[in-house]
Amino acid sequence: MEKKRVVIIGLGLIGGSIALAIRKKHPAVTIIGIDLDQKQLKIACALGIIDEASNEIKKEAENADLIVFSCPVKATETFLTQMVSWSLKPTVLVTDTGSTKGSIMDAAAGLLAKGIHFIGAHPMAGSHKSGVQAAKVDLFENAYYLITPADNQPDSQAVVEEFKQWFDGTASKFLILSPAEHDQITGMLSHLPHIIAASLVNQTTDFSVKYPLAKRLAAGGFRDMTRIASSDPTMWTDILLSNNQVLIQLVTNWRDEMSQLLEMLESNDSKAIYHFFDQAKETRDAMPIHKEGALPAFFDLFIDVPDYPGVISEVTGYLAQEKISVINLKILETREEINGILQLTFQNQEDLKQAKSCIQKNSSYHCYNK
Repeated sequence: MEKKRVVIIGLGLIGGSIALAIRKKHPAVTIIGIDLDQKQLKIACALGIIDEASNEIKKEAENADLIVFSCPVKATETFLTQMVSWSLKPTVLVTDTGSTKGSIMDAAAGLLAKGIHFIGAHPMAGSHKSGVQAAKVDLFENAYYLITPADNQPDSQAVVEEFKQWFDGTASKFLILSPAEHDQITGMLSHLPHIIAASLVNQTTDFSVKYPLAKRLAAGGFRDMTRIASSDPTMWTDILLSNNQVLIQLVTNWRDEMSQLLEMLESNDSKAIYHFFDQAKETRDAMPIHKEGALPAFFDLFIDVPDYPGVISEVTGYLAQEKISVINLKILETREEINGILQLTFQNQEDLKQAKSCIQKNSSYHCYNK
C-alpha cells in the first residue's frame, strides 16, 4: 500500500511543529517540506522533522494527500488561487495556519467549487523562539486550534472529522467558528494588542534619547507588557493587511477611547478615571488564568539571586537534575543591590510549577511568578 504524502509549505516554528505532531499519530506517512529558506529545509531534514525537501510545489501538491500552508497569509492566498488549475487528487485535504481567515476562505473558493476539500485553520500557539529548529511536538498541546469549514462544502462534517484525525497529534482543543467571527475575535484579542505594544515601544525611541535611563528601567513591567512587540514585522504587516477592515474599526475604537481618557485627564475627572481602571480590573480578573488563547502565554519565574560567578549554572543545574526544560533565560537589571533577578521562561504552567518547587527545595533563593 502506497504511503500517504503530507506536504507542508513553510517550515518555521509552526510548520515544523505540525510536522512533528502529524508524525506522532501517523508514523507511516511521508512528510515533504517546502520553504524558500534552504537552510530551514536542511535543518528540518537533519532533525528528522521532514522526510524530503523540495522546491517543486506544484508537483508535490499534485501527489499529496494532505497539504498544509504554514506560510504568510498573502502567499497562501496566491497559492490557493493558482491551485485551481493544478491536477490535485480528488481526495486531498488542503488547510492553512494563517492568523486571518476571511481572505483565506475567499481565496479557497475556486478549490471548493472544484470539489476539493479545504478547511481554514489557525493553531493558537507560539513560542519565544522561531525557526524550524524550535519546533516542538507538544507546542499546540491544550491550545485552541480554530477551524473555519466552508458553508458550501459537501460532507462538511466528514471533512472536519478527517481534519481532526490528521491533526490529532497536536493534542489541541478544536473549536469551529465562522471566518468573520475568527477575524473579529483575533483582531481584538491578538492583532490590536500587537499594534498597541509596537506603538508603545516606538514611542520610547525619542523618549529614551531625552531620558537615557528609560531603557534600563524598562527591564521591568514595561518590557513584559510589550514583549509581543518583538514579533516578526513581515508577518505582522501581512496580518494587518489581511484583516484590514476589522482593524480599521478596532483602531478607530481605541483612538476614541484614548480621546475620552485625554478628556478625563484634562478635566481632572477622578470619578471617570477611577471607573476606567475599575472596569478594566473587573474584566481582567474575570479572565481565565494561563489558558492558551489569542496571545502567546508567558510562563515566567523570577528568582532573586546573589551576584557571584556560577549562580546561573547552579540554578539551571537544579532544573536539569529534574529534567525541567527552560525555553528562555534573562537577567533583569533593575536593581542596584547585591541581588539580581533571574527570569526563567517555561513552555507551560506545569513546568513553571515544578521549577518553582525544585528551586525552593534546593536553595534559599526567593522565587515568584506573577
